[in-house]
Amino acid sequence: MDFLLRQATPEDAEAVVLMQTLAHEECYRHLLSPGFFERRRAGIPERVERRRPFLDTREPRILAFDADNRLVGYADAGPGREDDAPEALELYAIYTLRHTYGTGLGAALVGAAVGSGPAYLWVLEDNPRALAFYRKQGFQPDGKRNTLPPEWEALPELRLVRRAEEATGS
Repeated sequence: MDFLLRQATPEDAEAVVLMQTLAHEECYRHLLSPGFFERRRAGIPERVERRRPFLDTREPRILAFDADNRLVGYADAGPGREDDAPEALELYAIYTLRHTYGTGLGAALVGAAVGSGPAYLWVLEDNPRALAFYRKQGFQPDGKRNTLPPEWEALPELRLVRRAEEATGS
């Protein structure tokens, strides 16, 4: 399966929010209540407007399109957002639609967003598929845990880090 990757623009905000909403439904249905997804759908117009300025940057906001020009993946990254960031670069988010799993799209998005060097990310604790994927990309848990805010039903998450020595295979 071939994909076209490109930097997002503010004009892509609606497509990004719609694709992320579908991706959340596909990968988090076992973790979040039906009410969570109802609220996410009801909040789409507001989320689109909040997303526009976030996409107006030179920092990686990578979109992936399939051969039919449908948005099927998204990744974004930038400076670490924590005072104790273990690396300077954070992978903020990566989502692909289920029908693209196993095609290499996720790895391509990680590469486009953070390259192959040091970086870190947060992942839901009860997300074995994502954990396995990130491990294949060189990320390992560093012992730091967090809880998402109440609007995300306080789900637990883990921090994963890819250090310089892991990124280079040393």
